[in-house]
Amino acid sequence: MSMALKQVFNKDRTFRPKRKFEPGTQRFELHKKAQASLNAGLDLKQAVQLPHGEDLNDWVAVHVVDFFNRINLIYGTISDSCTDQTCPVMSGGPKYEYRWQDEHKYKRPTALSAPKYMSLLMDWIEVQINNENIFPTNVGTPFPKCFMQVAKKILSRLFRVFVHVYIHHFDRVTQMGAEAHVNTCYKHFYYFVTEFNLTDHKELEPLKEMTARMCH
Repeated sequence: MSMALKQVFNKDRTFRPKRKFEPGTQRFELHKKAQASLNAGLDLKQAVQLPHGEDLNDWVAVHVVDFFNRINLIYGTISDSCTDQTCPVMSGGPKYEYRWQDEHKYKRPTALSAPKYMSLLMDWIEVQINNENIFPTNVGTPFPKCFMQVAKKILSRLFRVFVHVYIHHFDRVTQMGAEAHVNTCYKHFYYFVTEFNLTDHKELEPLKEMTARMCH
């Protein structure tokens, strides 16, 4: 990563601490394998494929955490221009509005400003990935039956961050010289979720035209 990008993606600007994998665990080895493929400049479409003999749940868990960290970082870089005033509604252009719903305070889909939505989203994801009953870290501990369902929900909601950033804040991304980095991260995410059918096609609609240009 160039110095300029290092300054753009400054750790202090992220929302929250990164979730890391413990060295020596299967998940850490898989994470290293995934990173090595990316660093080797392997075609992203190939890089997302499940390595021979590896468990799909493990592969998905590693990527969910990695995408959470990266997308967090991307949003952190533009968060100073995404305020309750500039983005009073969490949306992706005039046709798409995203409402927040959870098991606690917001039992019904509720319209919120983009920064409020993002904050709740990142907190919610952090709780999921730190929950040993959903994302077990010990080798040999089986994944729960609901794991894939939770992973899909996390990835679908993370996709909305891309939608908001691309449609409402891409000028800022370009201004900071981070366009290539964000585009690569998006392509990696898109190839991964489509390879394993982890996001509903309806969710992908808002960026359909851009994706057709970038990923095909």
